[in-house]
Amino acid sequence: MKNISLLGIFVADLVFFGETIPITGETILGEKFDIGSGGKGSNQAVAAAKAGGKTFFISKIGDDQFGTMAKKTYDEVGVDYSKVIISKEHSTGAAGILVNNKGQNAINVVPGAAAALTADDIDAASNVIIESSIFLTQLEAPKDVVYYALKIAKENNVTTILNPAPASKIDENIFPLIDYFTPNEIEASFYVNHKVENEVDAKKASEKLLHIGIKNVIITLGDKGAYFANNEESFHVNALNLEGKVVDTTGAGDAFNGGLAVALTEEKNIKDSITFANITAGLSTTKIGTAKSMPLRSEIDNLL
Repeated sequence: MKNISLLGIFVADLVFFGETIPITGETILGEKFDIGSGGKGSNQAVAAAKAGGKTFFISKIGDDQFGTMAKKTYDEVGVDYSKVIISKEHSTGAAGILVNNKGQNAINVVPGAAAALTADDIDAASNVIIESSIFLTQLEAPKDVVYYALKIAKENNVTTILNPAPASKIDENIFPLIDYFTPNEIEASFYVNHKVENEVDAKKASEKLLHIGIKNVIITLGDKGAYFANNEESFHVNALNLEGKVVDTTGAGDAFNGGLAVALTEEKNIKDSITFANITAGLSTTKIGTAKSMPLRSEIDNLL
């Protein structure tokens, strides 16, 4: 079985559900509250493991209650966390997530211990990167550390996926290290300086992104599916039809990236890989939470 290595952060998700997301200065009475495992990298590792991938997570957490929650999560789903450093000096991160009755969200993430990841930590974990067939990362961990890990992956012919979330400026010499670039519509808009809301916008955005040296672009468009482009081909893949079943879209992008990594390690072609990722993402929106909403392989296969 081929391995997936993932670099990212774990945070405890504190989720507040209410009719609306409060604006500045406003207080609302919410409906319910949930606490669970989060952080994009961690969610993607859980998604990949539940979707059937042999998954190694690289991160740093605190020696505290939230850190214990992380380890329990990985034990339950089978994520290998031997390369997750337990720090005595830093506390585990947390995210405040506000969700409205349409399932939309607003998030404030404090990375905590994961913000203290260093290149030395990556060196200590480099064997799992080198031995994997896919390396997946995002932009929540320190950027210089993310770049360093991408470089190690590429030098060892490991296929790389960068999920550029949260969107922020990327050093141009990093683009050639990226095999798959997976922004959502908001992140894609940031990188191309125009709105990305539909297939036509996504096509235009992909052309710009390919032009700067990225090999394969996959723009996720929520319930409008996903758009793929490289220099040989481009196409759109529809989302799962989930009318009336969506309860919480938090973590759908993470489910997509985890699913994509699994499909690519199984050597599915790109269209089938995106279909697999779309189903993984769609199913995750039918349950509340992030890590715990990630679907099992059996659920994905049922819809395939």
